[in-house]
Order: sequence, then C-alpha cells, then structure tokens
Amino acid sequence: MAALTPISRTKPVFYLSVVAAFGALAGLFVGTAQGSGPLGIVIGAIAMAAVAFVLTTVISNERVGRLGLMLLMAIAGWMFGGIPGIVVGLAFGWFFAWLSYWLYEGRYRAKVPPYLTGGQVLWHYTFRVICGAIFIFLITPILVVMPLSFNAENFFTFTPEMLRFDPAGYSLKHYRDFFSNQDWQNAVRNSIRIAPAATLLSVGFGTLAAIGLSQPHMPFRRVIMAILISPMIVPLIISAAGMYFFYSRIGLQGTYLGVVLAHAALGIPFVIITVTATLVGFDNSLTRAAANMGASPVRTFFKVQMPLILPGVISGGLFAFITSFDEVVVVLFVGSAGQKTLPWQMFTGLREQISPTILAVATLLVGISICLLTTLEFLRRRSERLRGMSPS
Repeated sequence: MAALTPISRTKPVFYLSVVAAFGALAGLFVGTAQGSGPLGIVIGAIAMAAVAFVLTTVISNERVGRLGLMLLMAIAGWMFGGIPGIVVGLAFGWFFAWLSYWLYEGRYRAKVPPYLTGGQVLWHYTFRVICGAIFIFLITPILVVMPLSFNAENFFTFTPEMLRFDPAGYSLKHYRDFFSNQDWQNAVRNSIRIAPAATLLSVGFGTLAAIGLSQPHMPFRRVIMAILISPMIVPLIISAAGMYFFYSRIGLQGTYLGVVLAHAALGIPFVIITVTATLVGFDNSLTRAAANMGASPVRTFFKVQMPLILPGVISGGLFAFITSFDEVVVVLFVGSAGQKTLPWQMFTGLREQISPTILAVATLLVGISICLLTTLEFLRRRSERLRGMSPS
C-alpha cells in the first residue's frame, strides 16, 4: 500500500482527538472491569492517541499496522483477562487501527456529500454513533442471557470457569431441566393452547374491523379506532384489573375461554394497525370490478382483497401471537393455576425458587422471537413489492 499522506496540517489534531475519545470510552469499560474506571479513561485516551499517531506517521503500510496493533492488543488482553481478553484485544486492535487510518486518510468523507461543512459531517457520524450506542444498550441484556443459560452451576452470574472458556464451566443441564420438568412442560402446553386460539380471534375480528374502518363512509371512524386500539395505550395493569372484575361477574374468571378472550382483546389492536396500513395502498376499484362481474362480497373478499392484504394480516397475527405468548400480567388476574402459562411459570421461578432454568427458557424465546421478526421482515418486503413501493 502506498505511503499515507495527511490531507492538511490540522488533520492530526482532529483524528487524534477522535481516537482519544474512543480510547477513553474503551478505557472506561476495561478500567471498570479492573476496578478503576477513571484511571482507565485517562490511560485509554492517552494510549490510543499515541497508537494512532504511531500508526499514521511511522508505519506506512495499513495492513502491517493493523496486524501489529491486533497482536499487541491480544497480548495485553491475555495478560489481563486470559482467553476472553485475547478476543477483546483482537476486536479493539482491529477497530482502533481501522479508525486511525480511516480518519487520517479522510475516508470518512467518501460517503457524504462533498458540500457538507465540518460540523455537518461531525453530526452525520455522531448521530450514527448515538444510534449504535442505543442499539448496544438495548441488545446487551439479551446477549448476556444466552451464554448464562449454559452455566454449569446454579448461578445467574458468569463463573470463573466460564470466563476462562473452560468446558467444565458449561452445561446443558438447564435445558434438560426445562424439557424434563413437568411444571415447565405444563406451562408450555398451556401457552400453546392459549396463544394460537387468541391469535385466530384477534386476526378474525381485527381484520374485519380494519376493513370496516377503511371505508370512507364509515361514521365516527376516529372514535371507533381510538377505542379499538386503547388496549395498547391503557396501562396493562388497569386492563387486567378491569378484565378481572368483568369476568368474575359473567363467570369467565379462571377459565380457559376467559384467558383466550383476554389475550385476543390485547392482540386485536396490532392486527387493526397492520391491516389498516396495508389497506392504505389498496385499490378499491378491484372490489368494485369483482362485484360488477357478479361475485358475492364474501367471494370478493377471499379471492380479491385477502390475497393483497395477506402480508398485513399475517404480520398482525404474528404480533398478536407474540403478545399472547409473552403476556403475564393479564393471565395472573384472569387465569387460574390450571392456565399457568410459560411467562407465568418464569415469573414464579423468579419469585419463589430462583431457578436458572429461566435463562434457558429465555434463550429459547429469544430464538423464537428472532425467527418471527425475520418472517415479519420478509412479509413487509413482500407487501411493498405487491403495492409497487419497492423494485425488489
């Protein structure tokens, strides 16, 4: 690779400051793990600024500089944290080497309009860093649960064996307990019995409501829409208490039907919103043409309208299913011991016996949720293609 040349004389101050800021952030995490966060900030900022200066002014080859920094950081990680430290060191080495050359060579301006000022370019990337930090903040608790579910001990924390990547520190016993424990299996069966039934009711009533509310001649559309989606707005504990008093008067308290109806009421707003969004681009002339050809309203709905709004219907149904499968507050109010669902069993495990099996169940639920969200994304793209909003 050709020798690097700075863009301007003021360039070192800029890129060294940015690298130092990221180094301070990395030093905060490493220093906190070693027992001294403020000292880690200072050392991280100074060390990374010095490393960036050496990389860009002494080492002329980016590949050599990147490999050298990764090796150096891996050795430092091994000294402080063993095998996990090596992994973290390699990641830090790659990132800081890439960041130093990326800023030094001015490659950060390659994907932004050339007329932007320095402040606008700074905000362009600052906004992305903020979004990335928020994403990491949201996703980290989920990622931490997954390796903990393989803990060989009955702890909710990482053991020294796990941190050393010792095979003796990992086990599938919590998963075996989940699949062999009768209480957990009963909870799974109840969830499987309740969630699909509630989803079918939500999809049926929600789709019909969305079609009716999409008609321009429908009176009081805004008021009816606000009432139908109110379960999404009203605090869940209020809805649960109201359902409890209402169901106890009509004899549905503690019954399977009562739980299904309660979960259906919570899922209907999701179906209404997704189907209504799909109907925005629907061409009503198609239904009029089918009627002119002699098709009945029911036949028109299933042969013309439903195929076009099907992605929205399925998306709403998936949201309703997830809502019913993960719901615990309402079922505590309107259900009985015979309707103990999987989230209810997890809640009981946290309150009464602190069972680490909860971690295994949580990991399985995360995997199911990822599959469902992936399905939703495919359906969203298919819906856009059908409506002519996306070329591919």
